[in-house]
Amino acid sequence: MNKHSYPALRRKSSRVAFAVSALCALAASGHASAQAVTPTTTAIADSATVSGDSGQMATVEISTRKTRSTVSMSGNEIQKILPGVNPLKALETLPGVSFQTADPWGNNEQNLSLFIHGFNGQQLGYTMDGVPLGDQQYGNYNGLSPQRAVTSENVRSVVLSTGAGDLGTASTSNLGGAIETFSSDPLAKFNVNVQQSVGSHNTSRTFIRVDTGEFGDGNSAYFSGLHHEARAWDFNGRQSNDQFNAKFVHEGSAGKLTLYADYSDKTEPNEDSTVHVAGEKSAPYTRSFLYPDFAGALAYLSPSGATPAADGNNYHNYYSDAQRTDFLTYAKYEANLSPDLSWTNQIYFHHDDGVGVVAGPIGAAGLPALFAVYYPNQNLKQIFGNSGYATRTTEYTINRNGYISTLRWDVGNHQLETGFWLEHNRSEAYRRWYGLDVNNPSSPYTRPSDPLITQYGSGIDNKVVQFHLQDEWKLRPGLALQAGFKSSLQFADGQFPVQEAPAAIGGGSQALPVGEIVTKSWFLPGVGVRWDLSKQDQLFANIQKNMRQFVTYGAGGASPWSLASQQAFDLFKNTAKPETSVTYELGLRDTRQLDWGVVKAFDGQIDLYHVDFSNRLLSISPTPVISSIVGGTAILANVGSVKTDGVDLAGTLHFGHGISFYDAVSYNHSQYQDNYTSGSSVVQTAGKTVPGAPTWMNKFVGTATVGGVEVQLIGDFVGKRYATYTNDLHVSSYFLMGLNLAGKLPYMGSLLKNPRWNFNVSNLANRQGTLEVVVGAASGTYNTYPIAPRQGFLTLKADFS
Repeated sequence: MNKHSYPALRRKSSRVAFAVSALCALAASGHASAQAVTPTTTAIADSATVSGDSGQMATVEISTRKTRSTVSMSGNEIQKILPGVNPLKALETLPGVSFQTADPWGNNEQNLSLFIHGFNGQQLGYTMDGVPLGDQQYGNYNGLSPQRAVTSENVRSVVLSTGAGDLGTASTSNLGGAIETFSSDPLAKFNVNVQQSVGSHNTSRTFIRVDTGEFGDGNSAYFSGLHHEARAWDFNGRQSNDQFNAKFVHEGSAGKLTLYADYSDKTEPNEDSTVHVAGEKSAPYTRSFLYPDFAGALAYLSPSGATPAADGNNYHNYYSDAQRTDFLTYAKYEANLSPDLSWTNQIYFHHDDGVGVVAGPIGAAGLPALFAVYYPNQNLKQIFGNSGYATRTTEYTINRNGYISTLRWDVGNHQLETGFWLEHNRSEAYRRWYGLDVNNPSSPYTRPSDPLITQYGSGIDNKVVQFHLQDEWKLRPGLALQAGFKSSLQFADGQFPVQEAPAAIGGGSQALPVGEIVTKSWFLPGVGVRWDLSKQDQLFANIQKNMRQFVTYGAGGASPWSLASQQAFDLFKNTAKPETSVTYELGLRDTRQLDWGVVKAFDGQIDLYHVDFSNRLLSISPTPVISSIVGGTAILANVGSVKTDGVDLAGTLHFGHGISFYDAVSYNHSQYQDNYTSGSSVVQTAGKTVPGAPTWMNKFVGTATVGGVEVQLIGDFVGKRYATYTNDLHVSSYFLMGLNLAGKLPYMGSLLKNPRWNFNVSNLANRQGTLEVVVGAASGTYNTYPIAPRQGFLTLKADFS
């Protein structure tokens, strides 16, 4: 059955249940989703996630409480796309979602691109089992990626709210919606699940999970381990991940206790993006690294460490990678105070120790001027190990702890909910430079030590307080009104224990800014309605205001603490405003049985939306081309508003006998309303389309079962995307296909249960082109990452009990 189908609608009390579906709207999200799923259904869904059954069962519950477009995918359906896939990448076949990254699992975070309804990935909210995951910026400061928070094979479901997340979502960045990931619960019976994947570019992925089954009085647990290895498709870079998950659940009449722990040690080979300028015709398709060919790397540079002039901005570095080690744990208790009253309390802790590493030529990207500040009139090549290369790191630490409390109360025709979220986060970021010894060259997979230069070191102490209150009022059967609001407060204090040398940031007496910024928004309202027009049709409408708090990252990104001086920081603090959005949604979902010959059923949804996005913040780059390894002190300013109009139209035709066809068409028009000033120039952006976000997208999934083998053909069309703020350059559209096959293996012995196989092929037609566009300039230049070639993977799975 199609992973994005809308099976026949079944109404049961206050729920709507669908069989394996991706697009019928209004999937249960957040805590509402957890409440909507019955224990029986949860056990079925979790079993499917672990055992990888072919999925002919109901694994998605859609709560009729929702008044917005919200879509849920089960873990079983996610694993069909590719065992071990990033939950975010699994959403790319949904309408309105544009997702790109370098590897087929979607694990590489450095070049990950996500747009939903014109909002980029840093303007969305992310949670895992309710725990906030931050805004997903590559430079860690307030969270971690979903695949580092939970092993993909342990995901129960992923919920996407494309317009506005729940008022109670624990996020300070959910300006344009929310993505919520849920881990599976332990199974009721003892089970050992083993999965092994092999495939292109030396891939090996081994997953083992042990479920204890029920023991004691309502107790159950599981423990899992993962080891993942793969090589980058275009250079000798190693992707690796070791991850351990453990979950304990105690269920009793008084409530449910959940304890969870995750450890992830992950290394990703980074890749430089290709620089394009107006009129060029010779930019390389890939910009790979030279590692491990050290002799070739030495020969690549001139005696002074300069790169070949012919390569220009597309010179080669020796290596680059991202190393991330995370520990995440939470304890959650859902108390049943009475049949009509529940109180959920959750505490969590997250520690991250990460580093981003680049080993590059000392004569490129502005480095001679930077190093001369610290070593004036000296032989830089000799100082940095005589290789002509230096290693730069950005070293991160995060220590977060938080508390989430939610009270729900059914009173007559009202369903009341109130709660709050508290978080204290201490994050640090240090920029350091190391030598690369010509006689003992370093490796990208060992963390360097003994820096020659500590360029800067930041520490930001951040406290977040959010409160929400909402009510659902059942005006009459089939008609309900939801209304509520949330308050969002942030108290951020940034300091620089290690200040950058003034000459390195413009000379004079300037220093990186320090100080506190407090932002408070007491009233962010939301109101919605749902109306059952008939047994087949439901109308929904929603209006909601959201705010994105300022980024609290030291000396990088679109952060106030990245500004060039204390004066610029103080001006920003006194005049700038956080980004806000008001989202309007109107939608209709339909599901019905048909007798049109071979067509047996249809289900689908249309969702129209309009967004008023105000106080847009832009980090105005100090360099015209995105190539400088040094970076720079950008200007951060409010540059006006954006108006967005769009429509998502999706539906599935069911032909019976396991055959279905799903198609989703999306149109999004996001347009800047204002010009902005860069230096003494006015940049003409008013009336221009937001770059990076495609206007048109179309996705399809055809599914059939032939001789016991389930076959899925997936298509993904992404239209033209503008590559600059003024729209003077663009990248062409692309169309990619994927093929998924799944079947059962013969039983082998009494202990071996349900052995099966999956075969997955990405980029089936082996297309080439631009996969991702990196926007950072007003005009004349942009960067890209390419489409990876065709790759294939075979996975064998089995259970032992």
